[in-house]
Amino acid sequence: MHFAPVLLAAWIGTWASSPVQAGEDVSFQGDTLREIVHVSIGGSSVRVRFTNRFGNSPLVISDATIAVESGGTASALAGSLHDLTFMGASSVTIPPNADVYSDAATLQVPPKSNLLVSMYLPDAAPLATEHQLTNQTNYYAQGEHSSDVSGAAFSHTYTPWYFIDGVDVSASGARGAIVAFGDSITDGAGGEKNANDRWPDFLASRLQTLPPSRQLGVLNAGISGNRILLSSKPFGIDALARMDSDVLSQSSAADVIVLLGINDIQQTPHQYDASQIELGLQQIVEQAHARGLRAIGCTITPYEGWLFYDTRGEATRQAVNEWIRRSGTFDAVVDFDAAVRDPSDPHRLLPAYDSGDHLHPNAAGHRVMANTVNLSAL
Repeated sequence: MHFAPVLLAAWIGTWASSPVQAGEDVSFQGDTLREIVHVSIGGSSVRVRFTNRFGNSPLVISDATIAVESGGTASALAGSLHDLTFMGASSVTIPPNADVYSDAATLQVPPKSNLLVSMYLPDAAPLATEHQLTNQTNYYAQGEHSSDVSGAAFSHTYTPWYFIDGVDVSASGARGAIVAFGDSITDGAGGEKNANDRWPDFLASRLQTLPPSRQLGVLNAGISGNRILLSSKPFGIDALARMDSDVLSQSSAADVIVLLGINDIQQTPHQYDASQIELGLQQIVEQAHARGLRAIGCTITPYEGWLFYDTRGEATRQAVNEWIRRSGTFDAVVDFDAAVRDPSDPHRLLPAYDSGDHLHPNAAGHRVMANTVNLSAL
């Protein structure tokens, strides 16, 4: 077994999102975006990672702020709004394909709270970098409104997260962070909008019940449609290629929980050779271990009844799951398959856990998945 040391670094990740190349041919110019992120652990200071990872031109952000959300709206909690600076400057130009951290901002961040990240975009900002499946209402206002405590000016809404992909806190007392590395199931498909009912959210709630020294941030690195072995524009860079940016570079990451493989099986072109999926998973473990992270493998959940289900793909899923359970490749295993399958028809999700499409669990299914994780294995 591979064990990572206890991490006591200054910055620990509390929220993350994996960006992809956007499909829209539109842009913001002279607008203020106000995006909502649901953190896992709290802290007494905060920084935000802004991203232009898929842009082909510089991205200018000015007058950025952060605040605690008030009342489930675009309004900030009184007294919580703080400027975000970049080496003391109020604006930053992010080169194409790059990420930039803000300076630290003093802010008491409550655990499991919503934060508002606002940014004014003075120049044309093509929406090249986004995270699409957010299950979150975000806002924008025409003109410069980043310092508004009130959300009144933010009369326009949208769904993706643009130009942000990480939030870190310090002085949290936590020992590190977990990265949930996956596809649409980890991303939250099957859940309700603005409900924060993804299995990583439920896992973060469980971890909050532990003593502070055993708590961990939970970072969601799920991308809807993502595969281990193939990249595509709508579904992101393949998991092997995005390990460094989405997992290994996360602040104080200690563990990676891997739930991947169903899209390699069910998407066209189908990957029916279980050994190829297993090789990809083994390489994810190798990369994690090389950087001191423990790797926890999750069995692939059932999908009979899904539009692209077939018996050949089901045989591949079963083979990969047996390999995950028995090969010893992972430092620990979480049997999500056993947790959500129908005992009377194990190729299917239990109806009580099925969102209705027979692939993605609903909120009850996500909760059961989170409850299946052995906290002592983290």
